[in-house]
Amino acid sequence: MPYQAEISRDNPSCFLFLIDQSSSMSEEVSAGDGNQQKASGVADSINRWLQELSIKCAKSDGVRDYYHVGVIGYGRSVGPAFVGSIAGRDMVPISEIADCPARIEEKTSKIPDGAGGLVEQTAKVPVWFEPVADGGTPMCRAAMEGQRIIQDWVGQNPAGFPPIVIHITDGEATDGDPMSRMRSLSQLASSDGNVMLFNIHMSANPDATPVSFPDSADGLPDEYSKMLFETASPLTPTMRALAKEHRIKTTDKSRGFVLNADMVLLAQAIDIGTRPSNLT
Repeated sequence: MPYQAEISRDNPSCFLFLIDQSSSMSEEVSAGDGNQQKASGVADSINRWLQELSIKCAKSDGVRDYYHVGVIGYGRSVGPAFVGSIAGRDMVPISEIADCPARIEEKTSKIPDGAGGLVEQTAKVPVWFEPVADGGTPMCRAAMEGQRIIQDWVGQNPAGFPPIVIHITDGEATDGDPMSRMRSLSQLASSDGNVMLFNIHMSANPDATPVSFPDSADGLPDEYSKMLFETASPLTPTMRALAKEHRIKTTDKSRGFVLNADMVLLAQAIDIGTRPSNLT
């Protein structure tokens, strides 16, 4: 069966984020306790996730390289989006990421107080990725860049747990139809199975109806959303179990596609897509 390879220092896996950085990412989206610019919210989510992954991979002898991570931004340009000393690199081992934040910020957020209200909490958060919102939406070029990076990585790690690609966008491609490029990306494979591609669409419209991990394109509002569904990968049983933890219903035909996500749903989708259960 696919998606069974153990993840270890000798047999790592990887995550690649493809992040829409077009001008429309400056629009505000619901963040659960208010509104936040999409670009800023995505950056916060990725930085928190990188911090959590660093902690997850930390052992008594240091942070172990169970994963390599890449972040590609696409807007006015297409390319690596890390900042600081790891800027310009396609794929970076998690130990180097943990050691090399560009800076440490203090972030204040509101969390449940256990009595039905919210309280403010301040925490120090490392920053590896900055919010950007400028230019068009060259999704085809981004998919091509993702394909190049993943193809190189699989060539060096042919027996690894299949790479997971998290694509976050808020609009249609401005450089053509990305369907064939997205399919080419998701058809890459290690000996343990095909690349897992998640398509997460964000919306600034507070009245837009969110759709989480559907099992059919029926009822989707347009050809663009149907393309994102069709190119997304089917969820694994582990991912379906994680969705259940988040009280999201799925079926055995559900795909890694989310439409009209707010910041809460974005964080849930990233968690579901990036928690393989076979870390050793």
